[in-house]
Amino acid sequence: MFLIPIFPSLKLLGILDIQNTPCARGAVLHGSAASILVGIGHFLATSRVKRSFDFAVGGFMLTTLGSWFYCRYNNAKLRMQQKLIQGGLKNKVMYEGTSLDPTGKQNSSQGGGS
Repeated sequence: MFLIPIFPSLKLLGILDIQNTPCARGAVLHGSAASILVGIGHFLATSRVKRSFDFAVGGFMLTTLGSWFYCRYNNAKLRMQQKLIQGGLKNKVMYEGTSLDPTGKQNSSQGGGS
């Protein structure tokens, strides 16, 4: 039996596919929550509807972009760390037990005398 998704792909403004783009869903959710808080907070402080709406839109844009770039930066940093660890593991497996093994040199140079 095949499961048919209700929303095959949810696109924001027809450009950004939120379901398949990393960090997009979280960034939009953070932005929408911030826009509500900023808009209501500004309205309660000033009682100006149009200006509060403008602040809400600005809060949405700033928070969405900030959350997007922060998440993308952390993902890139994580991918770089994973590549470094994978390379180290590959080298360890390749050189383990040979004369080029750096861990073998440390163990044999320490001696073992008590």
